[in-house]
Amino acid sequence: MSTIEIKNVSKSYGKTIALKNATATFTDGKICGFLGRNGAGKTTLLNIITNRLFADQGQVLIDGEPAVENDRAQAKLFYMTEKTLYPEDMKVRDVFQFTRGFYPQFDLDYADALADRFKLETGKKVGGLSTGYLSIFKLVLTLASNAPVIIFDEPVLGLDANHRDLFYKELLAHYNAAPKTVILSTHLIEEAAGLLEEVTIIKEGQILFTQPVEDLLQLAYTVSGSQENVDRYITGKNVIRQGALGRFKEATIFQKRNGNDQEVLAQLGLDLTPARLQELIISLTN
Repeated sequence: MSTIEIKNVSKSYGKTIALKNATATFTDGKICGFLGRNGAGKTTLLNIITNRLFADQGQVLIDGEPAVENDRAQAKLFYMTEKTLYPEDMKVRDVFQFTRGFYPQFDLDYADALADRFKLETGKKVGGLSTGYLSIFKLVLTLASNAPVIIFDEPVLGLDANHRDLFYKELLAHYNAAPKTVILSTHLIEEAAGLLEEVTIIKEGQILFTQPVEDLLQLAYTVSGSQENVDRYITGKNVIRQGALGRFKEATIFQKRNGNDQEVLAQLGLDLTPARLQELIISLTN
């Protein structure tokens, strides 16, 4: 298992600032969701971690070692990207063998078993795979790599509902059998929510926070009822989302609840429901 520390990392493309003093830690032995809107800087930061881009300033450490041009540190990472970087004329089974040359712990038997489970034809050439099966191909490689850190950037691109469900179950089973550091960057938050132990939120190139999912959800809740009473209740509170339809109103609050909240809600005739992770992330990153 390995820990990744990101310290004050900044990156610009001309006048466009992609990352601004980003600081975060991806803890060993956890499945962490790396979440944010399109263009927030997620892929840029993942590319810096994996030495595919260089930061303008700041530092990335892998188990205390600098990540930049450090083969020993980079050998601990396996990064599944949206791009397919393998030769199109190479067969899937040959890519498995090829990858084993870089990752000695790569499990060929497990890769073959996963390919069979996902109905991935290992005799096919990479260039002949559909969008969905290209994703499956890269998922199999990542899981079978047995790297201490596995990173997924939009892993279920093009997958149907059955294959997405199979991937989430397989990732959890793989992680439970051999805990490692898992970074999962995805827009399908609701689907992945049950896997995540921790989330790192990025907005406009800045890391907002890293927090255990359980703690985060305990800070967020939704109240609903008559508009007048909802407005009375939320006065002075940290409201991150609200909406009204006629006389009915709903508001999501992000802060620790007071001890007498339940009594106040009952007096105002308001309903309280836990906030869902996807709803919360959307509100925090808007």
